[in-house]
Amino acid sequence: MAVSKEVKYLLLNKFLTALIYHLFNLYAKTLRVQYEGIETIQKYLDEGGRVVIASWHQRFFGGFFLPKIFRQPPCIMISQSRDGDFISSVVQRIGWIPVRGSSTRGGKNALEKMVQGVIRHGIGGHIVDGPNGPPGIVKPGLVSLAQRSGAAICPGFVSYENAWTFNSWDRFMVPKPFSRVIFRTGALLAVPADMAGHRFDAFRRQVEKELISGYEALDSSWKG
Repeated sequence: MAVSKEVKYLLLNKFLTALIYHLFNLYAKTLRVQYEGIETIQKYLDEGGRVVIASWHQRFFGGFFLPKIFRQPPCIMISQSRDGDFISSVVQRIGWIPVRGSSTRGGKNALEKMVQGVIRHGIGGHIVDGPNGPPGIVKPGLVSLAQRSGAAICPGFVSYENAWTFNSWDRFMVPKPFSRVIFRTGALLAVPADMAGHRFDAFRRQVEKELISGYEALDSSWKG
């Protein structure tokens, strides 16, 4: 009976994954997406540099576009839960390389896999305040990942002209059909290899400040 349930789960997961990916793909084609600053990051990658794109959980929908932007497939950490199984399958279809683990389940092992993924592929994505918040706070894992992989941190900003905002812990946003979307990369932030203690936290707060100010500037651009 347990085997039968597992087979049903795998089949259902595969079917739903394909269905939701194609629905997302159709939906994304209604959006008018504009990219800013991409050439600078691609040049850095082409010259052998490594990059971790950092963003808020609230704008996670923008991750649909990231694998289409750069020539290298990016890696990203996905929870080891059953929900994570489903999400992992979807993001893999989009073009991400999923690394299984989270801050609460397999976090240390997942961080090591992410480090190796960024070293191998040159680029990774990191949701800095996920999976459960608090929102708008950069957690130390981002800096550790960049430091150990020798990658620069790149703030990634995605803003929607018109969006639905959900009543979730992060006020998650989804762009409305036919909305304009801007995907902007910030300046690369080099991470000192020997940084620790108060210097480590000061750098973490610097990245947090860059994300907050960058998002404020990009979101306010629609008002002009």
